[in-house]
Amino acid sequence: MKQCTHLDALPHPEPAPLGTTCPECLRDGTNPVQLRLCLTCGHVGCCDSSPNRHATQHHKETGHPVMRTHEPGEEWRWCFVDHVLV
Repeated sequence: MKQCTHLDALPHPEPAPLGTTCPECLRDGTNPVQLRLCLTCGHVGCCDSSPNRHATQHHKETGHPVMRTHEPGEEWRWCFVDHVLV
């Protein structure tokens, strides 16, 4: 079973969210479907079900490997590099 190799490199505690919603969606006038939090820097981006997939775009631009859901009642995390839930 494949595992994430990036968890040990993440900051502790995890970074505070840089905002309450996806700033790129605000800029573009689009609505995020769900939000994701970058566990390296705190960027909040929209999920891949949103029109512009800003969380994935943030990973591609920065290389930051792991994000977590930023939705109430959810706690899962995703590693973009290893393609696994962590």
